[in-house]
Amino acid sequence: MDRKGQQIVSRDITDQMRTSYLEYAMSVIISRALPDVCDGLKPVQRRILFAMRELGLSYNRPYKKCARIVGDTMGKFHPHGDAAIYNALVRMVQAFSSRYPLIDGQGNYGSVDDDPPAAMRYTEARLARISEEMLADIDKDVVDFVATYDNAAMEPRVLPAKIPNLLINGSSGIAVGMATQIPPHNLSEVADGLVALIDNPGISIDELMQHIQGPDFPTAGFILGREGISQAYHTGHGRVVMRAKATFEAYGAKGERQRIVITELPYQRQKNAIIKSIADLVHHKRIEGIQDIRDESDRQGMRVVIDLKRDAQKEVVLRQLFKHTELQDSYNVILLALVNNQPRLLNLKQMLECFVEFRQQVVRRRTSFELKKAKARAHIVEGLKIALANLDAVIKAIRGSRTVEEAQGSLMSGFGLTAQQAKAILDMRLQNLTRLEREKLDSEYSDLQARISRFEEILGDERLVLRVVRDEILQVKRAYGDQRRTMIVEAQDAITEEELIPVEDVVVTATGSGYIKRTPLAQFAAQRRSGQGSYGMATKDEDFIESIFVTTTHDWMMFFTNTGRVYLLRVYNLPAESRHSKGRAIRNLLNLREGENVRTLFTVKNLEFEADQYLVMATRMGFVKKTPLGEFRHIRSDGIIAIRLRENDSLVSTRLTDGFREIFLATRLGYAIRFAEDQIRPTARATQGVVGMRLRDQDEVVGMEAPAGETTILSVTENGYGKRSKLSSYRLQRRGGRGVINIRCKAKNGNVVGVAQVSDGDEVIMITQGGKTIRFRVDPKSLRVTGRATMGVRLQSLVEGDKVASVFVIAKDYGVDNSQSSSGRESGQDGQ
Repeated sequence: MDRKGQQIVSRDITDQMRTSYLEYAMSVIISRALPDVCDGLKPVQRRILFAMRELGLSYNRPYKKCARIVGDTMGKFHPHGDAAIYNALVRMVQAFSSRYPLIDGQGNYGSVDDDPPAAMRYTEARLARISEEMLADIDKDVVDFVATYDNAAMEPRVLPAKIPNLLINGSSGIAVGMATQIPPHNLSEVADGLVALIDNPGISIDELMQHIQGPDFPTAGFILGREGISQAYHTGHGRVVMRAKATFEAYGAKGERQRIVITELPYQRQKNAIIKSIADLVHHKRIEGIQDIRDESDRQGMRVVIDLKRDAQKEVVLRQLFKHTELQDSYNVILLALVNNQPRLLNLKQMLECFVEFRQQVVRRRTSFELKKAKARAHIVEGLKIALANLDAVIKAIRGSRTVEEAQGSLMSGFGLTAQQAKAILDMRLQNLTRLEREKLDSEYSDLQARISRFEEILGDERLVLRVVRDEILQVKRAYGDQRRTMIVEAQDAITEEELIPVEDVVVTATGSGYIKRTPLAQFAAQRRSGQGSYGMATKDEDFIESIFVTTTHDWMMFFTNTGRVYLLRVYNLPAESRHSKGRAIRNLLNLREGENVRTLFTVKNLEFEADQYLVMATRMGFVKKTPLGEFRHIRSDGIIAIRLRENDSLVSTRLTDGFREIFLATRLGYAIRFAEDQIRPTARATQGVVGMRLRDQDEVVGMEAPAGETTILSVTENGYGKRSKLSSYRLQRRGGRGVINIRCKAKNGNVVGVAQVSDGDEVIMITQGGKTIRFRVDPKSLRVTGRATMGVRLQSLVEGDKVASVFVIAKDYGVDNSQSSSGRESGQDGQ
């Protein structure tokens, strides 16, 4: 004892600090930071909802100032600051924070831009309709009540919660040494999962995931892959990758410009912060190709517009945005909640089981309450019926009594009534003594007996309790269920170009001066033969279309240059432009050397080169060369040697073969040769090749085909004429011959610009030096098979001074308009 009579206890400071810290930690865990598995609420959220109920703020009543709500909550239930209470209230109002907001707010409650809400004296609120399900039956002894912090009132330990709030609205919080991060889910899916669990208690988590696909964020967007979801549902820990919804829009007078439009954001990500980060990336030149950023969001929805530069690759820019900004981010799932006031890490099935078990307890306690109430009322009704059956004697006994107590005693002793029954008789009004009231009592008594029987049946059979739980879950689903907002898409762990860029059929076009672009094939509308065509590309003065190729965005493009080198590029890295634009300089895409120009383009589906595949190349001077495709497996960014060319020679065409084809070479002056591919011995990349055709003076090779089996050959001349002949009409020769007449070239039809193998149903694209194109179908009537040495018929009407530059054939089984094949065939003038 000290001098003042107070007791002093000697204790080690380490033990005291440990005890004090543990008490503080448990207080934070239970009283502030973590939600309860039963109603999914933290204490402050629960107290706000209960205080609003006490104020009578139901969904169909007028709003009240939030300051009043915060004041009542703080004064009666929550012993913390008003700022913490108001912040919790605001989050339960925000539609971008809660999947199913529990409070209906009126006023400024902030925005997804992280704008702060107005002060509580300006905003108003009331309970949302769905909150009625959180508070339903709370006055029927369904949950335990505990004393408030000052013992002045009672508050519920948890709310009855007909809805699985912990999953549908999620929760986040940081306690001492632990944290919770539960994402919101779709109510319809969770309800289906609960019903499936009730119907089959042995259901697996994988089977539950057939009903509950994954998180469903209020801000929508995308979830990439299901692996993180599965891990979270099985273990309680997982990482979910979220991505914004971004689309492409064309704008400008002719739709030649592109922009990226963002309409949905990842959950809990701020729009203004994302816009600022994009601007910083552009300023520091970490992302190229962005011209302007605007926020066009309004009350109708979100819209962030990113205008791109003319030469920007929209898919590449979007991929960079996903990689460097919060347009793609992760959500770390931690399914931690309080179970019987103890923090537990739960898997999906355990969370559902806890909720079902809680609802069973609520139903049992509610049924017991209703049973007790029904029995008490039945007891009173029995007494009233006795009184009505002995009405004269009852009235006489009451009139003969001097006090109420004496009258009550007379009724109890004279008619065998209990105190409750006697009091009810004394309280009965005279108007209830009519015959109609007697009938109403009989009906009420029968109804009470039926209800008592039903309640006792439910309490006596756990299966009936579960059936009631199941029915109430389905009722909630019908009342509040909606469609999923967040879409789940399959994706790889890392961001790749392929997952961002759809597979699309495109036409790759290149000009003689070195411009290239890709255009959706659908923009080239089919026309009849002999039409004048539509503009396919804008060209500069004295420029002309040199090459045209049909491929897909995911293919690899091989560029063969005039110096015999080859470069590699994905098709989607080519500039996406409209038919009317000229494209982008190839030099800006490839590391070309000085004086080097692209002459021939070639596509391959993938880089897994097969051993029995070959590249056959033909040069302008008639040389051919065959090299295994595997030799081109590793192509550096600055290119590799594909063929060693003689002086003044250049590549004309390249074909992918299996080693057993035939080679068909055609020249500008109308000659052609056909020989077996096996006459060309495979050689390494850096070789010159062998003579394929001996040329006449002033002649040069303009095209090569590698047909397999019988086909027809289309030859097109510079004045828009063409003819179609059977391959068999060209006799098979040995390599190195002068060939035979392919088409008679005169002033009317001009020299040959290209050849290609065609079949009925194929489509032909012809393009002129002036940039006009025509697309028509090959059929026996419009382009019949003729003899070898003819002039041909008019295929394209040309304006004065214009010439055909290139011809391309789209095979009928290609997959576009049911008229094309899996690979295209091109031929055209390569220039000097």
